[in-house]
Amino acid sequence: MIRRIALLALPLAATACAPKTGEFTLEGITAVRTACPNVAVPAGTGDITLFNPASSTDLAALDVTATITNVRDSCSDVGEYVQSAVTFDVIARRSEAGAARDVVLPYFITVVQGGTAVVSKRISRVNVHFDAGQLRAQTSGQASASVLRSAATLPPQLRREITRPRKAGREEAATDPLSRPNIRAAIARATFEALIGFQLTDDQLKYNATR
Repeated sequence: MIRRIALLALPLAATACAPKTGEFTLEGITAVRTACPNVAVPAGTGDITLFNPASSTDLAALDVTATITNVRDSCSDVGEYVQSAVTFDVIARRSEAGAARDVVLPYFITVVQGGTAVVSKRISRVNVHFDAGQLRAQTSGQASASVLRSAATLPPQLRREITRPRKAGREEAATDPLSRPNIRAAIARATFEALIGFQLTDDQLKYNATR
């Protein structure tokens, strides 16, 4: 389960009810931020196509196609590092229903900070087994990601600036603190993603982009 931390308050004022996540309060709308990385499949890496021969991309040479789907994550933010366990399914299809066959597919998990900086990357492999006479096969894979908690946490001074009370009618209440460049940059630095996809060759990436 993902545990949530670091409350952010946006500068809108309204009722005097007790604060609840996503509701209007005297201090603003309360939003929830988590230190857990967002998990996603990067565009163009969720599918892989194998040809036989490998140098061909003709439809007649199509051998195996596979897709990453049903990506799930479980995050624990207890301790110095935030740990995410990611599981996913691979659904594959081959062009000919022949003898039993195993196909090994490489996949990666990479941790990205601020949308651009690659913090870590690991490559693993998943085995897809086709039973004799079957065109389709399915298997599961798993990966893990680790993020330093201190890097995924906003500095106390910025948290105080974002969440401090702002009264309706005052000039400061009309300005969103999240629009300030230094605060936006700090939030970006503290935001991580765990991205998972097939480890594709340059030719496979080009094929996915143009098919």
